[in-house]
Amino acid sequence: MTRKAPAIVILGTGSLATARKIQQLYPGALVHGLEGRVEGVDCSYQEFGATLRQLYQQDTPIIALCAAGIVIRTLASLLLEKGVEPPVLAVAEDGSAVVPLLGGLGGVNVMAREIAAGLGVVPAITTSGELRFGTCLLNPPSGYALADLELGKRFVSDLLAGEPVRIDGEAPWLADAQLPQSEQAQLAIHVGCQARDVSANELVIYPRCVVVAITAVAPELAATVHEALRTAGLAEPALACLVASDALMAEPALHAAAAELGVPVRFAPGAENASALAAQVLQQLSSVHAVTDELAIALAHRPVDPSLIGRARGRLAVIGLGPGAAEFMVPAVKAELARANDILGYETYVRMAGPFRADQVMHCTDNREEMQRARHAFELAAQGRSVVVVSSGDPGVFAMAAAVLEALHESTDPHWHAVELEMLPGVSASLATAAQAGAPLGHDFCVLSLSDNLKPWSIIEKRLDLACQADLALAFYNPISRSRPWQLGRALEIVRQHRNENTPVVLGRDIGRPGQTLRAVTLGQLLPEMVDMRTMVLVGSSQTCGFPRADGGQWIYTPRWYPATE
Repeated sequence: MTRKAPAIVILGTGSLATARKIQQLYPGALVHGLEGRVEGVDCSYQEFGATLRQLYQQDTPIIALCAAGIVIRTLASLLLEKGVEPPVLAVAEDGSAVVPLLGGLGGVNVMAREIAAGLGVVPAITTSGELRFGTCLLNPPSGYALADLELGKRFVSDLLAGEPVRIDGEAPWLADAQLPQSEQAQLAIHVGCQARDVSANELVIYPRCVVVAITAVAPELAATVHEALRTAGLAEPALACLVASDALMAEPALHAAAAELGVPVRFAPGAENASALAAQVLQQLSSVHAVTDELAIALAHRPVDPSLIGRARGRLAVIGLGPGAAEFMVPAVKAELARANDILGYETYVRMAGPFRADQVMHCTDNREEMQRARHAFELAAQGRSVVVVSSGDPGVFAMAAAVLEALHESTDPHWHAVELEMLPGVSASLATAAQAGAPLGHDFCVLSLSDNLKPWSIIEKRLDLACQADLALAFYNPISRSRPWQLGRALEIVRQHRNENTPVVLGRDIGRPGQTLRAVTLGQLLPEMVDMRTMVLVGSSQTCGFPRADGGQWIYTPRWYPATE
């Protein structure tokens, strides 16, 4: 059974070494640590109970490195609810015990054995069926689907009561199971692709041996596939994947149909018809049935692994890490990093995005090589890989999103344009700094980069002057550097033509990163020497004000209202 990557949840540093060992078993798994108590984790959380319940309700497998009783009490209020039950395990902090708690039908005992093997211990499995037969009959391995869970539960109960069973069809994973087999048994485990009415004395398991090949997308494609399978006498759960011509890679209706059918879609070079396409990509083919020239059903001798057929549609995600701290990274970005094959970006930002698994490839480049990086990302994604381009802050704010789109705009390569492209937001440096100070950007504001590397300084001066005339609060990115030492001083000259010397200014350096500093000064006090390239400069409007904080600092905010004019 294919599941989401698990969440590994720890309470203290004593569990981190064990958590990292378990993480190696599950690509994409993230280690969640209690904020303020554990450093060096992938995600931080503030409340253990709320985090565990949220993960459970999101159907995320949970591996909690703590006492089993803590997990049970935490999730107890959710256990009477109908719906999903992901695998939940408790593991001793030192890895000496692995206890499956919930999710027997979701593969929890399989996970318990995997984790125990990785830690060199024996899992504490207590499920009657697994202890008696050595396997969970209601959780067939990847590549197989159970027909009816409720009837299956009654079937296993009959087996536990002593009834013998026979096996019809190929079920290699049951070869070593301790089943009471008899050729004359009334109970039968039936394994096959043909659709059938499930009776109370049968456990029906469908091998995912069916592939539907498509060379053109018709309206109501999912319904067409449903009808084709029904006419062919094949069970819908036996469908392993759709395979389509490369030319259809960016076709929304195809991906919508695959989502409705609950299967992946793979791609291969075009063929003269759907039957030829199926024969081209499937090894050990049993038969091909042409429904039309554009749609054919292929049957394999054994379950099909979709990842071995053709290739996936490549994916390129441009992500924002936020200001730097893991808790400021949005969940969608964390999930994207977990699924990626390749991570590209300025080395400092790539390192911030880690840690990464051994199978993930990092492509680190200089911060000035943005267009080369964008083109490289498309080259990788066009091969069917899942690629992430990393930006700090938000990728759309003076960062990689525009560079990636520019590279695509300039390209005539159809493989680049067929890549699934998505921009995932992050917390920008201006907003992170403003949040630390209070709300200096609480009304209309303007964001400007003072770097004239990619635009003339005259344009910067004009925009700055107009923004000041409009009485907007200002956020300065790239305020000063060794190669641009005078621009900030000139910018302040322009601002001082429109603002009085008491205007509040916030200087945030490395906000969200170790060693962050926040300082509030006035426009009259501000000197270029107070600022470097890693400083965000926020200049208030005529309405921005401040007042003392209880800790000795100062709150800075811009009111949401504006004085009435005559």
